[in-house]
Amino acid sequence: MTRGRIQRPGFGSGLTAITGETIAANVWFPANVFDRRWLSRGGGWHRTTPLNRSAPVLTFDHVEQERNEVYERIPWETLEEKKSDRQWVLYGVAGAVVLGALAYSFMSNRPAPIPVANVSVPQVETAVDSTPAPAMSSTPALPPTLAAAPVVTAEADLYAEHPERLIDRVAAHAEWFVAEYLTVDGSEQGRETLAALMPVGVPLPTAPEGTRVFVEWVRASEIVEIAPLTFEATVMARTLAAGGEEVYERQAPLEVTVEVSVSTGAPQVVLPPEVASPIAGPAHDSTIAEVPEEVAAAALELSGGSEVIGGVPSASGGWRVVTLAVGPDGVSRPVTVEVP
Repeated sequence: MTRGRIQRPGFGSGLTAITGETIAANVWFPANVFDRRWLSRGGGWHRTTPLNRSAPVLTFDHVEQERNEVYERIPWETLEEKKSDRQWVLYGVAGAVVLGALAYSFMSNRPAPIPVANVSVPQVETAVDSTPAPAMSSTPALPPTLAAAPVVTAEADLYAEHPERLIDRVAAHAEWFVAEYLTVDGSEQGRETLAALMPVGVPLPTAPEGTRVFVEWVRASEIVEIAPLTFEATVMARTLAAGGEEVYERQAPLEVTVEVSVSTGAPQVVLPPEVASPIAGPAHDSTIAEVPEEVAAAALELSGGSEVIGGVPSASGGWRVVTLAVGPDGVSRPVTVEVP
């Protein structure tokens, strides 16, 4: 919108009343405010003002009322909605909760104090001396300080793995070595495997031409640690042997003692094994007694046996009866059956 402009000479010297010819000389008025007839002549700003006419004189106050204020820039903060401080209160409460949780976690994870037993110092009775004792200091005597006991590290703590797993590895390696040590099949692969298990510099077993030996079973019966990370394994074994075109015959059981070391991480045989015949212990003196007829008949029916040897009373109040029964292979063997 077109606005009027006031020219003030001598700006800064104060504004006096401007009326009459002063306003006429210094104020530019839009033509469309005072005389619409001027628009037909081109409108715009003209030196001829309504002050020169017979119309009522316009003052500065009228100009101010006609002027419409137009702002070139409106501050954004005047349009933005002012937020309350509630979010800062929420931030403070959340921070306090987090700090409290951390403090509780720290206090709950602290180790409990170790109770210290009261050490009583034995009093030694001495003979009464007539010599007056020197004056004692008022400072109480401190109890003697006990020296801390040295920490003893168990040998098992030095192992890289659990002792039970270590024993299982030793037993498995000893059984494998005994099976390869007793087998004779003439194959090159078997000799290479045995050479890898034997200690360095020890020759391999030799056998007559046509001899064949197969291992029926092996079982480690005892593992004893004889030195740090060195064990002595006792392995029971039975073999089947044949020569030339002969049939295989079961051989007597063998007791093979192998020394195995795991100091390098992997089990290794230290020396060639000790081989001996196992000695069977004395037989158990059983207290088998005669059983009642009805119990014997029930035992034969349950086992399918042909003869009752005897029996012993059981803890449940019945009988444990021994009978001779024929197995699927046609062999009659003594078996025990429970008769209620």
